[in-house]
Amino acid sequence: MSDGITLAALLQQAEARLQAAGVSFGHGTTCARDEAAWLVLWRLGLPLDLDLDAHGQHPVTPTQAAAVAALIDERIRTRKPAAYLTGEAWLQGVPFDVDERVIVPRSLLAELIAAAPQADALDPWLSPDTLRVLDMCTGNGSLAVLAAMAWPDVTLDASDISTDALSVAARNVERHGLQHRIRLLHADGWQGIDGRYDLILCNPPYVNRASMAALPPEYRAEPALALDGGDDGLDFVRHLLAHAAQHMTEHGVLVLEIGHERAHFEAAFPALPVHWLHTSAGPDAVLLVTHVALTLAQPQLPADPRSSTP
Repeated sequence: MSDGITLAALLQQAEARLQAAGVSFGHGTTCARDEAAWLVLWRLGLPLDLDLDAHGQHPVTPTQAAAVAALIDERIRTRKPAAYLTGEAWLQGVPFDVDERVIVPRSLLAELIAAAPQADALDPWLSPDTLRVLDMCTGNGSLAVLAAMAWPDVTLDASDISTDALSVAARNVERHGLQHRIRLLHADGWQGIDGRYDLILCNPPYVNRASMAALPPEYRAEPALALDGGDDGLDFVRHLLAHAAQHMTEHGVLVLEIGHERAHFEAAFPALPVHWLHTSAGPDAVLLVTHVALTLAQPQLPADPRSSTP
């Protein structure tokens, strides 16, 4: 690259290369322009929220430009999500540590917790007595951290089957100074979970088998354990709902993300009345179910596909 290149020109070059390479997005960005901005600004050590219009003529040295080019090369060659290259991802404006032991945080539940403008709010569903929260399948701990920030009076348990994921979650809990309010639990679904909760959050593995086979390389770079939901995407969900009522208080609610699996969910749970919550993905990706509804529907719920019970 020649001397005198500007930040705007470098961004344009990076965007064009990402577009030409046909990389896939969805791990914090949705287009080549945004991903180029993320990678360029990160590599140059500039704020990720820098006003690019105001600073487009910022000069970039040949050495800096070469470092950016090498990072774009790596993104294209490896097809790894950008967050794995930078070691950090942002969710609802909050930064989180990320590495290849966890999926890149992007749960729609974050919108509900933060009461983002495009999402329904959870607060109307919560009781004044909502004090104990469980984040099941916590991954890197981002939802637990956001919930602790949103509701200062609650304490949280954050569970995962992966000890690797819990190691990353521990970094994020410490990063945000929430060790006194978030307890990390090694648990396989309900195995290892005790007590009752006023709110259960769960972003489980829910990608159906056909969709798993069609995932682009960026998604296949993530731990399959956190994505693969079985033939219809609901293997873990059947286990979750078979025992959820006995782990909820009388006023408790469970909020569950299922992505594109609403048709499969309604086929598997026809007797369970749920409330579909609106997010940026529309009204079909996240549902809420109350303790009362789960208790009344219990006799009609599918059996736990696992051989043992919690």
